[in-house]
Amino acid sequence: MTAELSLRDEIQSVLQEFRSSLGAASTEKELNDLRVHALGKNGKLTGLSKRLGKLPADERKEAGQLVNQAKSEAERGIDEKRQHLAREALQAELDSEWLDVTLDSRGGAIGNLHPVTQIQNEIEDVFISMGFEVLDGPQVETDHYNFEALNIPADHPARDMQDTFYLEDGNLLRTHTSSIQVRGMTHLKPPFKIIGPGKAFRCERIDASHETSFHQLEGMMVDRDINLAHLIYFKQTLLSRIFGREQVTRLRPGYFPFVEPGLELDIQCQICVGKGCAVCKYSGWIELLPSGMVHPNVLRAGNIDPEEFSGFAFGLGLDRLVMMRYGIEDIRHLHRADLRFIEQFG
Repeated sequence: MTAELSLRDEIQSVLQEFRSSLGAASTEKELNDLRVHALGKNGKLTGLSKRLGKLPADERKEAGQLVNQAKSEAERGIDEKRQHLAREALQAELDSEWLDVTLDSRGGAIGNLHPVTQIQNEIEDVFISMGFEVLDGPQVETDHYNFEALNIPADHPARDMQDTFYLEDGNLLRTHTSSIQVRGMTHLKPPFKIIGPGKAFRCERIDASHETSFHQLEGMMVDRDINLAHLIYFKQTLLSRIFGREQVTRLRPGYFPFVEPGLELDIQCQICVGKGCAVCKYSGWIELLPSGMVHPNVLRAGNIDPEEFSGFAFGLGLDRLVMMRYGIEDIRHLHRADLRFIEQFG
């Protein structure tokens, strides 16, 4: 047996022992010990390398290749095993941990209702407690429900007060939620009490208190012998419940084609406390609750006999009510979808 064959056998024996130890290794320490045992200064494969110089010159080259191949296999095996152990350790850690430490430690943001939605819900609760029914209606309306049935014919100058978005099919974006009242009258028989909240649209010049889309809530009560005293009672009850205290208000005559007589209820501006600011146009007052006794023509449009029944109606700007309640100085804050603003009302 030549020295080459003897060295080849020793290399295979060392590799077989290495492979067995590598398969059994389960920790980083065991891998390091195995590296030292095979490739360290006094390792078995290192010892075989030292013996190459004693071989005959014609055998030395091939024997050297065998030793280098063995070393490469040992180094590659240890590196692959180390990566395998690292993946197993990471997976075990992920499986055992109930909290992902890479998540934002502050937690995710919890959504909340928009302040207009919140106050709409509160108002609905107030009126439901007083026997009112909540109705809804389409935002795209016909001319009949938005104008004609509300005593505003095509040639009526009041249409100029409501810059309207008309659609190609002749319909329009409702300019007020009064159309919900008309739809309610055609389906309900008196006596009834209804409110109709929703969004309305007008081609307004945008400023601190006007937007092209805004939120309203209309109310109506129809029964026998209804008068202004009933109207004033419900309006005062609403304001005291929403603000939690009596408010400084004023009543003044107002013109609306669908009521006769018509009243304007103004509330003292909560931004400037009556001193005058951009929100109240420096008057100290905010128009909040236009109202009045339902015009006989409107009752007739709803198939109700004005000789037998009477009623009151009112409109409420929800955006302005939110502004007064929370001291918001610009209506545009309510429509910009700025989470920094909305989160204050969570």
